[in-house]
Amino acid sequence: MRCSIKIDNRLYYYNTDHFHDLSIPMNFDGDQANYFDVERASTNPFQNENIIGDTKQGGGCNFDVVTFIPHCNGTHTECVGHIVDEDIHVNAIINDTLFPATVITVKPESNIIDADQIQVEEGFNIALIVRTLPNSDTKLSMTYDENNQPPYFSQEAMIKINDLDIRHLIVDIPTIDPSYDEGRLTNHHTFWNVEQGIHSLNKSSPSSKTITEMIYVKDDISDGLYLLQIQITNFESDAAPSRPIIFPLELS
Repeated sequence: MRCSIKIDNRLYYYNTDHFHDLSIPMNFDGDQANYFDVERASTNPFQNENIIGDTKQGGGCNFDVVTFIPHCNGTHTECVGHIVDEDIHVNAIINDTLFPATVITVKPESNIIDADQIQVEEGFNIALIVRTLPNSDTKLSMTYDENNQPPYFSQEAMIKINDLDIRHLIVDIPTIDPSYDEGRLTNHHTFWNVEQGIHSLNKSSPSSKTITEMIYVKDDISDGLYLLQIQITNFESDAAPSRPIIFPLELS
């Protein structure tokens, strides 16, 4: 279906049948993306003395127990509840359906994404989608650990992201901070405006911003302007598995 939307006083068209899925599929039987080398996401048929959740074992239908860590086992969207004591849930944070978004490609220098690499167009600063180089489909099954640490944002880059008023940050890395930073998560604190070294909102309102990590932006997706939809599982949790999709835009 061809639709129109006005952004910053300009009319754009998009097709609901033409979109790019940026999420990494959760392959329970094959290779998986993994952060901190945690246990694999897994499924096992439910079974007790009365029920067998596996047709191959004589059950009437299949129903599995699924075990995974949203922050480490694939594409996920998180909110400020990730770093504070208060129970802030991501399903209560995302209220809009479509966000103007900018896709950029950056080449980290010495594994750092710096401020001068962050560029967005006026009107499309609601969401920023960052593809890092080198880029290949190995990101679909990458294990990030001490021997394979991903790039991260500099503090200056995070300050610029806040100055640009970016509300939703979507990245193809498992964290925006250094992987092994003794739990400081400085960039997360900066993005969500939580005092460094503190794990409390101190009675202030929670940030409405989100971070989506461990996406994959294929090479045939051009940098530029899109509409973004962040589909999440309706978890009452600080993070949930997600499926960000982007719609290419055509200027009227």
